[in-house]
Amino acid sequence: MDMKEAAEAYENKRTENIADLDKVSVNTKIEPRTFKEGTPEEFKIQVALVGEKEYRVPWSVLAQIKTLLADPRTKDMKDFRVLKTGEGMNNTKYTVIPLGL
Repeated sequence: MDMKEAAEAYENKRTENIADLDKVSVNTKIEPRTFKEGTPEEFKIQVALVGEKEYRVPWSVLAQIKTLLADPRTKDMKDFRVLKTGEGMNNTKYTVIPLGL
């Protein structure tokens, strides 16, 4: 394979963000992923598997879901949506909105 063929075959393996989805079931399967490429240190994330795509699930989202499921008013939540505000590692905030109560 030459450089041209390699460039044409290249696909950027970008992980989407759970906030990109309109609705997520609390029963959506998640799996851990470990990354090192392009970073000085290895880091771990959780990804939700939706169809053929992987969506990054920030730890703060999992913590909020845990809180909502522990609350008697939202413990029967079936679905949720995630709102993302800000940009960058230190300025991004996530808010979990319960749906399907």
